[in-house]
Amino acid sequence: QLQLVESGGGLVQPGGSLRISCAVSGFTFDNYAIGWFRQAPGKEREGVSCISSRGAFTFYADSVKGRFTISRDNAKNTVYLQMNSLKPEDTGAYYCAARGRGTVVSAMCTRPLGDYWGQGTQVTVSS
Repeated sequence: QLQLVESGGGLVQPGGSLRISCAVSGFTFDNYAIGWFRQAPGKEREGVSCISSRGAFTFYADSVKGRFTISRDNAKNTVYLQMNSLKPEDTGAYYCAARGRGTVVSAMCTRPLGDYWGQGTQVTVSS
């Protein structure tokens, strides 16, 4: 059964850090690009960061460049999003998604595109 499970969300103060994880099971992990997307109340889902199947290519939305870092551990079937210098506008539900090998990560993040989606983890940045 294909499954993506996000974890690690929570409440953090502005300027703080958080690392969220996406654990994947049920398919060959290194055949898929993985992306992180977020959705704030009343707003459309937007791509945050995406990483290619073997980790060679990454994409970041302009709003998170220099603050967020995406990485993947193919031995653990897990993708991480390290979020530093968090801002209130980073608040939202964060979802991970998988898309087949050959995906252009910039397209995956900007359209956004995903074949399989997780249920999301909430990140709230507030004092």
